[in-house]
Amino acid sequence: MKASLSWLKDYVTIDMDVVKLAEALTMAGLEVEALVDRYGYLDQVVVGRIVEMAPHPEADRLSVCGVDVGTGVKPVVCGASNIKEGNLVPVALPGARLLSGDTIEAGQIQGQASEGMLCSQAELALGMDGSGILLLSETARPGLGIAFALSLSDTIIEFDLTPNRSDCLSIIGIAREVAAILKTTLKYPEVKVPPGETSIEELASITIEAPDHCPRYTAMVVTDLSVGPSPFWLQDRLLSVGIRTINNVVDVTNFVLMEMGQPLHAFDFDRLAEHRIVVKTAEEGQSFKTLDGLERTLGPDTLMISDGKGPVALAGIMGGLESEIQDYTTKVLIESAYFNPITTRRTARRLGLNTESSYRFERGVDPAGIRKALDRAAQLMVEIAGGKLAEGVVDVYPRPIPERVIDLSVKRTNRLLGTFLTQDEVGAYLKSVELDVEPLDEDRLRIVPPTFRVDITRPEDVMEEVARLKGYDEIPTTHPVSHVVAGKPDKKLQARHRLRELLAGCGFSEIVTYSFMSGDACDQLLLNDQDQRRQMVTILNPLTEEQSVMRSSLLPGLLAAMYRNGKYGNENLMIFELGKVFFHTSQDQLPEEIEMISGLWTGERQAKTWHFKGAEVDFYDMKGVVEAVCDGLNITGVRFAPITGNDNSYLRPGYAAQINAGNEMLGTVGELSQQVLTNFGLKHIAYCFDFKFDRLVDHVSDGKRAQTPSRFPATTRDIALILDNTVQAQAIFDFIESMGQAFLERVEIFDVYTGSPVPEGRKSLGVRFTYQSYERSLTDREVDKIHETVTREALKEFNAQLPPS
Repeated sequence: MKASLSWLKDYVTIDMDVVKLAEALTMAGLEVEALVDRYGYLDQVVVGRIVEMAPHPEADRLSVCGVDVGTGVKPVVCGASNIKEGNLVPVALPGARLLSGDTIEAGQIQGQASEGMLCSQAELALGMDGSGILLLSETARPGLGIAFALSLSDTIIEFDLTPNRSDCLSIIGIAREVAAILKTTLKYPEVKVPPGETSIEELASITIEAPDHCPRYTAMVVTDLSVGPSPFWLQDRLLSVGIRTINNVVDVTNFVLMEMGQPLHAFDFDRLAEHRIVVKTAEEGQSFKTLDGLERTLGPDTLMISDGKGPVALAGIMGGLESEIQDYTTKVLIESAYFNPITTRRTARRLGLNTESSYRFERGVDPAGIRKALDRAAQLMVEIAGGKLAEGVVDVYPRPIPERVIDLSVKRTNRLLGTFLTQDEVGAYLKSVELDVEPLDEDRLRIVPPTFRVDITRPEDVMEEVARLKGYDEIPTTHPVSHVVAGKPDKKLQARHRLRELLAGCGFSEIVTYSFMSGDACDQLLLNDQDQRRQMVTILNPLTEEQSVMRSSLLPGLLAAMYRNGKYGNENLMIFELGKVFFHTSQDQLPEEIEMISGLWTGERQAKTWHFKGAEVDFYDMKGVVEAVCDGLNITGVRFAPITGNDNSYLRPGYAAQINAGNEMLGTVGELSQQVLTNFGLKHIAYCFDFKFDRLVDHVSDGKRAQTPSRFPATTRDIALILDNTVQAQAIFDFIESMGQAFLERVEIFDVYTGSPVPEGRKSLGVRFTYQSYERSLTDREVDKIHETVTREALKEFNAQLPPS
């Protein structure tokens, strides 16, 4: 938001230095981003007197002028026809950079030297007249800066407003804040609507078919006006805030927009079919050509302003090409309305069309200020364009916005702010920004916020107003008077912290990716049609096609990060992400959100050195990471089992496992299939894990119980079991554990062999048994007896054989 200091002074007396004013506004919650000298671009433009003038020898329409610029006479080639010797004119010297972006340089123009440029009003951005050179009065002196000569002095204050302060998206809104800070009076513009002749009810009608999207619509009609250039003061005001002038009718609507914060639109009344306005939503697939000449496809939630035949404007955003003001326009219908902020925001985002009007409607305009802005526009249009006003106004208000009443406790306000304000002081602060204040008792105040303060809805909002108007720097620092009570440990929060610690300890780096992904990501992951991850939440106004749906898996974001790292030569990568995924449920319910933790590992497990040839990461490395994480979280009873079904078809068959604890699957781990790697542009083998975070948390135990190690020696026995390739090591572990043999401390696999002399379809599995007692040393006879029993039962259970002696 830009505000001209001179424009602000039309409504409030400002006797404070502009720098101090900017500081005060920032402290009051209106952050001043920059102070800009409005005429700073004119620093290399001076007054010059034409002392001689001759036709250009090579060009009939050009003249070669000798111009006295105070430091000497400079040759300047010019094509204007309204100048003569003795005229005082603006001269842009070499090095001058005009507001248009043009930089003036000395050079040759058709063989004649030219050391500057004589400027028109438009070239100096002091108006729209570009028909000839700006002629200055005789009181000017050659060499004076043009800004000084024309008494041009103004500062543009640029604000970075928070979205809730829509009331400050106008010059009057800023002036109201200035008046409150300086403790002075705000001067509203005097609005006098001239009496009309023909009744507006005989000329136009308004119908609102979508009151939820448009609670209020008002209109006036001006006839017999003449479209033309705006007067200088109006052009100057608009140029000061960066708005180009078009014609007097459109300029009036833009002036009121900036002055009062209410967007308006002017329709060519004679081009409105049946002279009626209908506010309704568009039909699916309907097209509409806006003022910028683009054909736009509309959706069923797009609010339109239509006439008797069809749409004439995108409500609150932009008018249509078919009803715009032309040079021959003589009748105008002025629109002033309140459009639903959500409706406007949704349409603007979907169409990628952001305007000054939509910016304000999205944040909320003043529903009670609509009529005031309409009266102001009608008054100015009659004064400037010479029109006649139709009698009356059409004001359709089917859904009046209710008054907000807030009960404020002064004692609670002082307690929360750390202040010692009286009820009268609190009331004075609030009245300075036009809140209606009425005492209810010695402590409570009845507060009614003005309709332009859409951000004040509860007592805490009113307290914030008191704090900022008093001045945050004026509130003394006090210690809170309260007892600090320790909160109950949050199991999920602790698990997140521990997970990050464990994975970082394993060498992984945490990344954060977008919560969006491509609609093709599930196809790239080879997910089947029944996979829950196919139930994606579609975004109505995606930033790009690559971010058109909410992510249903963390893997696409991780794979994309791996691809980008690979392009820059970082091929050894260990990354993980902890975040939410989203699933579509039904049209009348919010999407389901599930927290996941996923990781990827690719490249070398250990880098190649002069004494080590290096080693690529494999499945067992990633499985080890999963085991370390589960162990670090105190998750017991973790089992790895083959993946059943085809829900995880992105993993390579035979090189993947599901991770179970008890009767519940926690997640998966495995090698990504070659097709998935190709789909994401990856060249190297990669391994992943994918956990449902809540399930991990459900299986986290409170802590490990310390156990004193046995003081007695352990004894090991090794055997080789020849069995079918389909037998899993986990099945062997589970069977032996179920036997409940005393003194059997641990069972582990130390070797796997296939090939001659082991028969085809079978494998030799080396199994090591560790026996130990916590009470005494075991004898070889005891161990042999137990071991023989275990071996015999295992051979029988798995149809296994011992290798020949």
